[in-house]
Amino acid sequence: MQFSQEHDLFRTSVREMLARTVAPRYEEWEKAGRFPAHELFPEFAKLGLLGLEYDPAYGGEGADHWFTVIACEEFGRLPGNGIPMAYNVQANMATPSLHKHGSDELKREYLVPAISGEQICSIAVTEPDAGSDVAGIRTRAVRDGADWLITGAKTYITNGVQGDWLCLLVRTSDEGGYRGMSQVIVPTKSPGLTVSRSLAKLGNWCSDTAELTFDRVRVPVGNTIGEIGRGFQQQMEQFQTERISAVYQAVGQMETAIELTIDYLQQRPAFGARLIDNQYLQYTLAELACEVDALKRYAHSCAELIVAGADVTRRTSSAKLLAGKLIRRVADTCLQYHGGMGYMAETWTSRFFRDSRLLSIGGGADEVMLRVLARDLISKQFFDDPEKSQEAGRQ
Repeated sequence: MQFSQEHDLFRTSVREMLARTVAPRYEEWEKAGRFPAHELFPEFAKLGLLGLEYDPAYGGEGADHWFTVIACEEFGRLPGNGIPMAYNVQANMATPSLHKHGSDELKREYLVPAISGEQICSIAVTEPDAGSDVAGIRTRAVRDGADWLITGAKTYITNGVQGDWLCLLVRTSDEGGYRGMSQVIVPTKSPGLTVSRSLAKLGNWCSDTAELTFDRVRVPVGNTIGEIGRGFQQQMEQFQTERISAVYQAVGQMETAIELTIDYLQQRPAFGARLIDNQYLQYTLAELACEVDALKRYAHSCAELIVAGADVTRRTSSAKLLAGKLIRRVADTCLQYHGGMGYMAETWTSRFFRDSRLLSIGGGADEVMLRVLARDLISKQFFDDPEKSQEAGRQ
């Protein structure tokens, strides 16, 4: 992909905005364990970051997918993953189904203020007894006239403490497994919906994470996104956007971490020379940089297929699996090369080490990605058919 001048200008604008609004206060927000989402997200909205590919009729930019790639890579350059995580939830996890499948009324009530940054949203799928096994969720919505009555619990909900509404995956029939689920918009001020706990985490400290309890929460059936009973399928589709966006962010994080580590090694004296003069360190970083670049090119190939309208389920699964494993190695190496200072809690290396661990868990654990990939491998659908790939590109 050769980025256009418009793409390059957008990248510069995003980088400058984040350097002005986020980077100077990151340490403050990390210590506080929360950032002011209602203050910050409208700043993101000024550049269209919360609705880049969405319909202008609802405040979106109508831009191509490469703008999403650029935005995620630039968020990855921040000194931590808490705010990139919160941004990704708003822009690429909680709203794609609403934009694609929601009614006009639902989009005007909930998507428009989410794109403008006036409202904060969350995706609520994981439960205390159902994480990667999405088909095992138990939270239920029972029909009561024109309303749903929702009972159950959700956990690990990013933006859940500050959020204004949830994209909730909930059971709406007695059918088991993946059948009988729906996606429903639930305002967080609804009676019976409570934040039972604000969860402390290993990393992503400034991104709030909630445990939610639903006690006969009443919302209109009209708040259902798309067709009743199609929630699982819509959520699986939404997961693909989440996963590839996380990969784009991880690429930005790893590139920046390697750059910062090289800068440190060039300045750090040891044994009568600079640490960067140690050939072993040079070779290790060079190898990691090669792998990061290869992942970046693979992620960009996914973006090309997304632009072409092709199915990228296998590729996004591959990319997320590779990114989750690689970022852990990069984080470990960068911390190691900073020595004792890198182990200190207040340093970027320590935060990067903590924050990066989530990528192999959230949005589908490594083992789930392997399950998807193994299924395709065994059914001999793993490797692309050149004719099918070309056909996808023409569609």
